Amino acid sequence: MNVLMISAELAPFAKTGGLADAVTGLSDALAARGHDVRVLLPKYEHLPPAGVDAPRAVPVGGRRVLEVGAPRARRARGRRGERGAPTVYLLDLEELTPGPIYHGDDRDAGRFLRLVEAAVDLPAALDWRPDVLHCHDWHAALVPLAQLAQAPARPVPTILTLHNIGYQGLFDDSVLTLYGADAIRAFVAPDALSGGTINFLRAGLYAADVVTTVSRTYAQEIRTPLFGMGLEDVLNARPDDVVGILNGVDYDVWGPQKDPFLDFHYDATNLAPKSSIKAALAARVGLSPDPSSPLLGVVSRLAAQKGIDLVAAVLPTLLATTRGSFVCLGSGDAVLATGLRALADENPQRIAFVEGYDESLAHAILAGADIVLVPSRYEPCGLTQMYALRYGTIPVVRATGGLADTIQHFDPVTGVGNGSVFRDADAGGLLWGIHSALAWFDDPPAWSRVIANAMGADFSWRKQAEPYEALYRSLQR
Repeated sequence: MNVLMISAELAPFAKTGGLADAVTGLSDALAARGHDVRVLLPKYEHLPPAGVDAPRAVPVGGRRVLEVGAPRARRARGRRGERGAPTVYLLDLEELTPGPIYHGDDRDAGRFLRLVEAAVDLPAALDWRPDVLHCHDWHAALVPLAQLAQAPARPVPTILTLHNIGYQGLFDDSVLTLYGADAIRAFVAPDALSGGTINFLRAGLYAADVVTTVSRTYAQEIRTPLFGMGLEDVLNARPDDVVGILNGVDYDVWGPQKDPFLDFHYDATNLAPKSSIKAALAARVGLSPDPSSPLLGVVSRLAAQKGIDLVAAVLPTLLATTRGSFVCLGSGDAVLATGLRALADENPQRIAFVEGYDESLAHAILAGADIVLVPSRYEPCGLTQMYALRYGTIPVVRATGGLADTIQHFDPVTGVGNGSVFRDADAGGLLWGIHSALAWFDDPPAWSRVIANAMGADFSWRKQAEPYEALYRSLQR
């Protein structure tokens, strides 16, 4: 099949979080299975990245799209036409090019309005017809409407994937006129274009042929007021068209056998190098733990959604009652960052906080820590816990969304389970989850069993691409 992905992010070209990894992983997996996969994203100020061959320019609807080679995340990959290699197209944003990936103002509306219109125009410019337009998050949600505005004789089926329903693309409706997209206005549902505003995601949820999200549990949760973020009515109006498909993991990038960021490699049959990675990690962030004591890690955006305030709340108790040390990597909410920095400054031998995002350090934490904390209040899928499993780093998660779908609470009696799962999104719940994991850590047979279970879990994109293939085929007219 021919598949056109439309996304704001794609690793390693443009990444702020899990969206980039998910689109890259799915695109790579589908291409490896023989499909012709092409990905369209904006040409941000830093693109194309260094090391990419001189791109070929394609005129598209009065704008310019650059066709570039498709380096797989962190290593070179094939060119267009080579089996197994998706092709990447970068839309020239012209005067909207300067700045970061997201501005947080109307310039974002302009960038992504241009992206959706280019997505409709690109196939004709390439003399290539996609079998499906796969749109990711609010940034691409208006693609189905842009296609309606052009009234093609044979509209291409559209899928809209929700990676996080909390981000909806809400703007003053004047952006449609400002950025030359008034033709879309007539196709926007009235309740997505009201009060002088336009909600990109709400509009797209009405218009897409199918809506998917990134775990089965999240697909059910977002149909309730607690998790639907005001869009549950649209989703409940078309329940048969809302499908949950779990994200996958690229184990060549996120796995201890081949991880390009690790100096030592290991697998389930030889865990000894993990202790060397743990020691190097502790030295790197300035900790001085007893090698036999547990090291707990966090790699996360600093946001209330991620439950990082709960981590800060329980750290004093854990310092007083356990032998554990802690390393946290993240950026986001300034108040949370200030609190974590203060805890680290007060306890420099046992708490390290690194503000920002460092790809190599993220890999080192997931490989070197014994336990990783993912206490999200809601989590559409979550990749951190799936990454951690393959490294034999035991996740402590809250029972929500994709966390509930991937982590089963370990039972040392039966030997079944791969992590620690707590129910309540409060400090007491998180403490219970951490203490459960620490009890297994102090019981070598139990710890060996839960690590073996974790490393044996398979959430590869090789498996997770199959339901997308079936969905694409079901939409062929």
